Amino acid sequence: MSLNVEILSRAANEARGLCMDAVQASKSGHLGLPLGCAEMGAVLYGYALKYNPDRPRWINRDYFVLSAGHGSMFLYAWLHLGGYDLPMSEIKRFRQLHSKTPGHPEFSETPGVECTTGPLGQGVGNATGIAVAAKMAAARFNTAEHRIFDQHIICLAGDGDMQEGVASEASAFAAHFGLDNLIIIYDSNAVTLDAAAKETQSEDTGKRFEAYGFDVQEIDGEDMQQFLDALNVAKERDNGKPQFIIAHTLIGKGVPEVAGTHKAHGEAGWKFVDAARKGLGLPDEHYFVSQEVRDYFTEHKRKLLADYDRWEKTYNEWCTKNPEKAKMLDDGIEGKVPVDLLSKIPNFPADAQLATRKAGSEALQPIAQAMPLLISGSADLHGSTLNYIKDGGDFTRNTPSGRNIHFGIREHGMCAILNGISYHGMFRASGATFMVFTDYCRASIRLSALSRLPNIYIFTHDSIGVGEDGPTHEPVETVSSVRLMPHIDVIRPADPEETAGAFAAAVERTDGPTLIALTRQVVPILSEIDVQLRREGVLRGGYIAKREQGKLDLIIMSCGSELQHALAAAKELGDGVRVVSIPCFERFARESEEYREEVLPKSCRRRVAIEAGVPEIWYQYVGLDGKVIGLHDFGLSAPGAEVMKERGIDAQHVIDAAKSLSPR
Repeated sequence: MSLNVEILSRAANEARGLCMDAVQASKSGHLGLPLGCAEMGAVLYGYALKYNPDRPRWINRDYFVLSAGHGSMFLYAWLHLGGYDLPMSEIKRFRQLHSKTPGHPEFSETPGVECTTGPLGQGVGNATGIAVAAKMAAARFNTAEHRIFDQHIICLAGDGDMQEGVASEASAFAAHFGLDNLIIIYDSNAVTLDAAAKETQSEDTGKRFEAYGFDVQEIDGEDMQQFLDALNVAKERDNGKPQFIIAHTLIGKGVPEVAGTHKAHGEAGWKFVDAARKGLGLPDEHYFVSQEVRDYFTEHKRKLLADYDRWEKTYNEWCTKNPEKAKMLDDGIEGKVPVDLLSKIPNFPADAQLATRKAGSEALQPIAQAMPLLISGSADLHGSTLNYIKDGGDFTRNTPSGRNIHFGIREHGMCAILNGISYHGMFRASGATFMVFTDYCRASIRLSALSRLPNIYIFTHDSIGVGEDGPTHEPVETVSSVRLMPHIDVIRPADPEETAGAFAAAVERTDGPTLIALTRQVVPILSEIDVQLRREGVLRGGYIAKREQGKLDLIIMSCGSELQHALAAAKELGDGVRVVSIPCFERFARESEEYREEVLPKSCRRRVAIEAGVPEIWYQYVGLDGKVIGLHDFGLSAPGAEVMKERGIDAQHVIDAAKSLSPR
């Protein structure tokens, strides 16, 4: 079927009308991209994309990612016209409380929205991650007889995305790993928010992407046939290269007063909407969609559903002939976790001397064996983070079934790509770097928490105990700063058995991300605490590690490598001292009030906490009457034990603090 330019041109203008009306009504929003890219939207949703609006999460759909998320009305208009469950009433509630049309696209809020995209560049990273997962899925599940995965990932990005470093990291990764299922459309309108793009950039973006290893085409983005031809070329090329289409557009097209200027980027054009609508040939009726356009998309939906039915027949035949693969696929889609996962991790010898990063490596292996769709990556640090899945193979352009991803020195790109793998919805994504480099990828981690993605971050070298590498590599404020982020669990285990509990907890949690903070330095096995208590105590976030003898007089709290000092201090201080391990504040907060009172009874106000980090966050537990042994300075370059002692992180400082507290 040839492209019906006449009706799709009408659809493009009517989509422009929807965008203008919505922004005008809310007096808020971005008109520039939705108006400038309307022709491309018409081709994508009216002809070229493979999707099923009745089943938005169909596993073999083409993915469309709007990296330039400020242009959200572009996406909402086309999802509405394309037949998704996004009625006109929601278009009219653009940017209003609890609507399905928020200011930037948010995952799980709106059917057809594949990713939460707001911070620029993130969508490019997310699309790259989705492309990774799609490659993995095809490699694992397609057979010679049945090809159930043959999809493309299409990302629309603008100048702002091209300037953000995370997009560069992800694009370099995509080219190196041969993600030829990825198509990036660069909306090149020569304008950014503050000014013409020439004020801040003079590069040849096409040559940059050619240097990465992309195939590059350059077109008039307002010419529908030209755009479709470029899209078809990008889909049909089978040369191991991702595709980059530079589409020249006019930002704010249809509003002459601002078109082509930076004023078109935001809502400045809404005051000219009434005249603009007339110029586009739209009637006085707002939120207008003609019957002809409705009829076209109704017919297009029939074609899409017929295509889906043919795929479903192939899929059912594949399921019948490949029952084990089918079960694995179903488990991945449903996010199933094996029962009693903790029991699969062998106990550690009582006399073991291990860093928790090493214990984590040993805990990971049986979990990976039980969960074949668990993926592990590292930012060029597998040799230090120790999260390599043994016998899992490496993900490469020639072996996309590999389970270990070498992200290179691209922490921010890694975490955006992990988000994409999770958005894809089939694989469990995990990645590793040093704890201090959390700040290089915080924006992506924040988005995983916002979207409640079940990512697992295995971040090592968790404190000043790193030692000789010095303060640039010794996190002080980092662990607590991540704890401040909503919806993410931060687990800092004290010894190998708590580490086993941390890995089980991270994998079992499917409604948000988990960060496991692990030591570089060796820590003792805390054999005075029962093994199961240590393991299961982590699942609850906090537990009584040592009970007092007689009347409770003092509670000492800690986590991570400093728990040993709390236990040593308690031994010195005598009978009435309780030690509480709180490896995960967030899990502990989700426990019942009764359990938390049992562990930390309000009647005992004499409390001390110790952690090799900023102390402020601990005051929620010690109260104003208690004391926290922590750090208000950076670390030092010296052996880790010496740095800890120099900075006062030891049992003696706990003892001194306890003795300084007022008596009951």
